[in-house]
Amino acid sequence: MKTAQHWTEYRLVDSGDGEKLELWGEWLLARPDPQAIWPKSAPEKWAAAHGWYQRSGEGGGHWEWRARLPAEWEIRYRDLTFLVRPTDFKHTGLFPEQAVNWDWLQHAIRQAGRPVSILNLFAYTGAATVACIAAGAEVCHVDAARGMVRWAERNLEINGLRDKPLRLIVDDVTAFVRREARRGRRYDAIIMDPPSYGRGSQGETWKIGRDLPELLVACRDVLSANPLFVQINGYTAGYPATVYANLLQTIIGSGGRSECGEIGLASESGLVLPCGIYARWLPAPT
Repeated sequence: MKTAQHWTEYRLVDSGDGEKLELWGEWLLARPDPQAIWPKSAPEKWAAAHGWYQRSGEGGGHWEWRARLPAEWEIRYRDLTFLVRPTDFKHTGLFPEQAVNWDWLQHAIRQAGRPVSILNLFAYTGAATVACIAAGAEVCHVDAARGMVRWAERNLEINGLRDKPLRLIVDDVTAFVRREARRGRRYDAIIMDPPSYGRGSQGETWKIGRDLPELLVACRDVLSANPLFVQINGYTAGYPATVYANLLQTIIGSGGRSECGEIGLASESGLVLPCGIYARWLPAPT
């Protein structure tokens, strides 16, 4: 389990009873988390929450506000800044546990000693895109949701990176990768955060168990002759990290090696909340 160690403007205050209590800058938010089935360690702290997300029916819910919060605000991680905005689907536009991967990506880019082009798929609000561009990479950012791509553009703007070498694409991920292969475009590294289910920009359906292997085959065709890495971030229940590592090893190339593990957040109580997994394919040392 790898946990984000360098946050100063975010804290996991407590977790338990199917919820987590998080401090985002100066605002304390309580949200559901189905993995936190243990009792709360500090139940007295929850009464101070400024906002509490309440589930109402299958897949839905709403925020109950106990203070007047701004519609959005900024939060910093090291030298990066991100826009936080509570949504109707409980999310805030940022997954703070991913700071583990932002640090790794930046180190890999800076250690490469050469220009690096990265394809970021299911790129959401662009936190990884921001981290990679800030480290000196060129990024092609792809997501089927126009609103998420606009949010990513805002994140790039507040970091002063909008004029850096990047492309922001609204498209179905698999269709886009196949077109890139036909165009002869190649990338040194690929990042993806595939959802369990989803729809493309033209209504295409996505199911991870059915479609992820096919996408990885397409990704193999757009890797450069000297690839740096392929990384998958996963949040789908029932798929442990080894599943993704095996996919990478068998599809991207047996000549490289795969590594994988869990990522999480340590709370003030000392408990660690598991949040997701990562798997990476790396080329064999030369």
